[in-house]
Amino acid sequence: VMDSKDTEAEIHPLKHEDVKAQENHENSVERRVGSKQSSQLSRLSRWRTAAFFISLFLCLIIVFAFSFVIPCPERPVSERTWFRNYDDAVAYPFLAIEDVNKDKVQDVIFVFKASNGSSSFNRSCLDEGLPSPCAFVAAVSGTNGSVLWERAAAEDVEWVECGINQLGGAQAPSCLIVGKPVALTAIDQQTGEVQWRQSSDFGANYTVLTPLSVIPDVDSDGVQDLIIFIATENKTFIHSGKNGEQIGSPESLNVDGNARYIRFVPKPDSYYFLFYTGGNLFNKPASPAKKTSRFFVLFSSGDIRYLVRIPSGSGENILIVQSEMTMLVNGKNLQNLWTLNTSGVISEPLLGYYKPDVLGIVLESDIGPNRKKVCKLFCLASLFSLNSRAHSPEPATLSTADHRSTFLFWGEYQIPGNETVTALQKLYLFHPSYTNVLLELRNSTDQIIAFDAALFERSRHACYVLLRGPQPGQEPGFVSLMKRKLKEDVSESRVIWLSQVAVDSEQYVRERLYRMRFHSRD
Repeated sequence: VMDSKDTEAEIHPLKHEDVKAQENHENSVERRVGSKQSSQLSRLSRWRTAAFFISLFLCLIIVFAFSFVIPCPERPVSERTWFRNYDDAVAYPFLAIEDVNKDKVQDVIFVFKASNGSSSFNRSCLDEGLPSPCAFVAAVSGTNGSVLWERAAAEDVEWVECGINQLGGAQAPSCLIVGKPVALTAIDQQTGEVQWRQSSDFGANYTVLTPLSVIPDVDSDGVQDLIIFIATENKTFIHSGKNGEQIGSPESLNVDGNARYIRFVPKPDSYYFLFYTGGNLFNKPASPAKKTSRFFVLFSSGDIRYLVRIPSGSGENILIVQSEMTMLVNGKNLQNLWTLNTSGVISEPLLGYYKPDVLGIVLESDIGPNRKKVCKLFCLASLFSLNSRAHSPEPATLSTADHRSTFLFWGEYQIPGNETVTALQKLYLFHPSYTNVLLELRNSTDQIIAFDAALFERSRHACYVLLRGPQPGQEPGFVSLMKRKLKEDVSESRVIWLSQVAVDSEQYVRERLYRMRFHSRD
């Protein structure tokens, strides 16, 4: 049986040929269109492939450039221990720990007296028009102890203070030197360049009350100014922070040469100076623009030894340490908050965190000839006792990652039953995680002029700094400045048990305190 198409082809053969030719033509057109589209797609695919490989090649070039060609900022590698030594010199009891060269590592500023500076700068007193020997201010790198700058600043030094902002209108903090004979010198802390130098006349037998204070801009030159209190001559001087010139006439000041003071700000728009001398505490509102001085006696009782500002949630309170008691007063209204019986406090109260995030106060108190006890308020029981030499270095604290503090003390621990007393000064570490342990870190027979401890990098590299040698008034000799990483001493320390019960092995205690991490609270 034949289908209809075959039958039609037999009946109309010519018509069938035309249809077949048309179909062939349509198929040929479709093939040409398909071939053209395929060619276009092929070219587009090649462009996409080329673009992909070009992009990949550019990415590899960028990665290579940042990895090998463009140097990454190098993190300073701090030496664990370094020394800076001077011959035929004396040193002043001053240390400042500041980031001088802005490399995010703390540096050390100190003052020594000699005929010439270090060989690194080859400066002399004559370069600054000063007689020889003279006082040099020097900044050394916290990473390796290299000298960053040195400057002959004065014939002799009464007081040095660094970290003061805006002196000379500079953006970087500055150091202010009160020299002898009386001259004020401002030095750029970053470069060591003198910003200004001004002579002054504080009188024949003057005593500068320290530390120095800055006050709001008095002469309207856009730079905060300096107020200097001179006892014995009973005068108050105001000097321009921009050029050091005296502003106005001196005001009267009715305190003696043994007076001390602190500045506190009860409200943002007002600030006061609290003077303490003998058994009297004076309150002076600070209004230098008005040429009037008013003193109010807050109380008169006992021998006032120290005034310390204590941070609180609403501002600052003031700790008043007297010969027989310690009291805390409200920083806003000077009302008494509490009073505690204490006696024989021999150093400025030390602030630290004995409990996590709870600011505590630690006192060193005299308990007999060349003996002191260390206790925390409220001094119900002492933490430990040490033999103590005259002019023993002040204690220091470092904040740890467990929200507490490491405490560093100088003295000599005397084992019960051993009455031997040596001439050694020993450095001890105490951490509240081990209340029955002292670590003896190092000992020294040298005269220690100044001591401090700090984190030389943010939340790491805990170090202490020692300045040793003769002081002014003594024969010149060998002066040594040392920075040492605390962990270097912890690993080699001697463990002292404050009680007979040893909770852990000595090596375990050393290892645990060696692994202790530190924390910058600012």
